Amino acid sequence: MPIKMPSTLPAYDVLQNEGVMVMGEGRAARQDIRALRIALLNLMPKKIQTETQFARLIGATPLQIDLHLIRISSHETKNTAAEHMAEFYKPWNEIRDEKFDGLIITGAPVEHLPFEAVTYWEELTQIFDWTQTNVHSTFGVCWGGMAMINHFHGVPKHMLAQKAFGCFRHQNLAPASPYLRGFSDDLLMPVSRWTEMRQDEVEAVPALIPLIGSDEVGPALIEDPEHRALYMFNHFEYDSGTLKEEYDRDVAASKAINVPVNYYPDDDPQNVPTNRWRSHAHLLYGNWINEIYQSTPFNLDAIGTGHW
Repeated sequence: MPIKMPSTLPAYDVLQNEGVMVMGEGRAARQDIRALRIALLNLMPKKIQTETQFARLIGATPLQIDLHLIRISSHETKNTAAEHMAEFYKPWNEIRDEKFDGLIITGAPVEHLPFEAVTYWEELTQIFDWTQTNVHSTFGVCWGGMAMINHFHGVPKHMLAQKAFGCFRHQNLAPASPYLRGFSDDLLMPVSRWTEMRQDEVEAVPALIPLIGSDEVGPALIEDPEHRALYMFNHFEYDSGTLKEEYDRDVAASKAINVPVNYYPDDDPQNVPTNRWRSHAHLLYGNWINEIYQSTPFNLDAIGTGHW
């Protein structure tokens, strides 16, 4: 089944050309089925790139997905055209009375700041609390995941002496988890961050379940059943060339940056990067969508009530 999105959204043509099943509003309205309402709270500067990356993953399942793009009400983006934001995004304060089967909260380029110093932190914490009544399952990614786990459980983030940058080997810590159905025992995952969460501090919270972790770069995926949430600290959603774009950008700006680990063949930036995480990325987000489908109430009004 397709993912439903406006046919004028840039991601529509990109995904259609890749063979991903997409449909516009008219075609979706003729199908007698309740699509899963999945929202994306996009905190990344490159909004269009991020929309496409996540739409690609959640649109690859057999289920119809109704994608909604959300922005922070109190923050105006400077990196995406105002026309794009006005046409495709709704501020959170306009949709806060709505219910969603799933919500993805992206990372943001603010990891060097204490959480409380982020200009939109107050609104973001309100959104975290809102998920408990209006969202069936939430997926926090990178800084978004770190912010959520800190808000709900007080787990701190720590600055790294050197950026964790590249494709790192990770271990499957919970093979029986429905979110890791089909996963290998170990896998590669893109990492790009100056901060970390620490395994011992995660394990000190009994309510949290570590699912994927790395000896080199720490915990990667945590389940929080109490809050119906997953916290991912890395970037399965990245395109093949995303780490290269980040590396080239920093080199061009004369910033100190290491060649991303285990990314280029022979670790040579002159070579074309190899994508070795795509299959696990589709597995994870497909499993997440499937778990939502299996457990969400048919009546949207029942989401967050615990009664269905």
